[in-house]
Amino acid sequence: MAENMYLNGNYAPVTDEVTSFDLPVIGALPAELSGRYLRNGPNPWQVDDPDTYHWFTGAGMVHGVRLRDGRAEWYRNRYVGSTDLSAHRGQPDITGPNWNDSSAGPNTNVGGFAGTTWAMVEAGGCPVELTYELETIGRNDFSGTLPGAFTAHPKVDADTGEMHAMVYALPEWLDHVQYVVVAAGGRVRRTVDIPLERPTMLHDMSLTQRYAVVYDFPVRLDFDLAFAGRFPFRWQPGTGSRVGLLPREGEAADIVWIDVPECYSFHPMNAYDGPDGSVVIDLCVYATMFESDLLGPFGDGMAQLERWVLNPTARTCSVTVIDETPQEFPRHRGSVTAKPYRFGYCTSPSASLPEWPTLKHDLVTGQRWLFDHGPGRSAGEPVFVAREAATAEDDGWLITLVHDVPRGAAELVVLDAQDFSRREVARVLLPQRVPYGFHGNWVSDRAVPPPA
Repeated sequence: MAENMYLNGNYAPVTDEVTSFDLPVIGALPAELSGRYLRNGPNPWQVDDPDTYHWFTGAGMVHGVRLRDGRAEWYRNRYVGSTDLSAHRGQPDITGPNWNDSSAGPNTNVGGFAGTTWAMVEAGGCPVELTYELETIGRNDFSGTLPGAFTAHPKVDADTGEMHAMVYALPEWLDHVQYVVVAAGGRVRRTVDIPLERPTMLHDMSLTQRYAVVYDFPVRLDFDLAFAGRFPFRWQPGTGSRVGLLPREGEAADIVWIDVPECYSFHPMNAYDGPDGSVVIDLCVYATMFESDLLGPFGDGMAQLERWVLNPTARTCSVTVIDETPQEFPRHRGSVTAKPYRFGYCTSPSASLPEWPTLKHDLVTGQRWLFDHGPGRSAGEPVFVAREAATAEDDGWLITLVHDVPRGAAELVVLDAQDFSRREVARVLLPQRVPYGFHGNWVSDRAVPPPA
């Protein structure tokens, strides 16, 4: 069998949990960046069968860099606590409700909400709460208000402060998914069960001012894979491909289902309500997923950026290809979530090349910019951070992790989001490699204050 790419190169796990202070900086870090860049991803401590290991199932590890006063004060990487990790280390299980605690633990996303740092996983149990220094505190079910599973891809409405999530859990919920709204104070305000005919891999969601958007694509639960202990999802054409528009304060009976092309998308960039009553969604779209490659997302081809315009009355979907260039991990400025917006950002990954540039899209003019990080340098998800006195939507910085093959280590790179023609604003040299992973966020010290 061919070598598992998700265990080699920069997908390979690191072995040490490191703490390093006063990191070297090339360039000048913006002084107003006070907080932490955090990123989560899989880092298995052991792999029983490399031939069947799936990238999405590795144990969660959070990497963090603390910035303050133009300095990079520290780098830390820590495993996220889980039942399996506790057993592996011969320790008691972590505290909190153990509802569908996946073997990997939260390995998908990490961020700040309601004054707390959270690690999250898709189709799993409660988020795991972390200290400012990334040590595990325990599972947190939003103060006892979360009825079951949660997600790794919530959306925060900047106007209300509420967090919105589309949640699935297998094998517990075979016939429905759940819409969850968490109030700004950190307690679940409402849930809605949404019936589905077939269990689906509901990776992400979108949000507009009127709707919560649910994706029902033909990557379905395969019971044979599940019973064999494998990653349990497979491409199943002919099982339907549709998008549901649920009014944000509505019930399941109010959802409008619209058939869309047979495809798969892990990550939408953003969505908003059109002035004509339509719903506009920009998303990274794959022709198929987990059809020939059951170990990870890149064996069946790469995603392109598309715009879908949904008509809730006619129940139609029109598709426009924005950019055929391979791209993933789309982001935008947080204040324009669920609203009309102009700029989006992606990384352009490759299954074979060591250079992954950063892309910027002007979704009004159609212009695209590419930032080349140099030979042997590959960038991850770009996180937008607005300037405090920003005067335009793109007035701020992009922060991303870059794997530097020549150095065999990672850098935290800060770009000027308005000017891709200049070199990096700053490069923070990290003391070790950071394996390719999933999602990260900038968590300011105002959002989650450091310990006194």
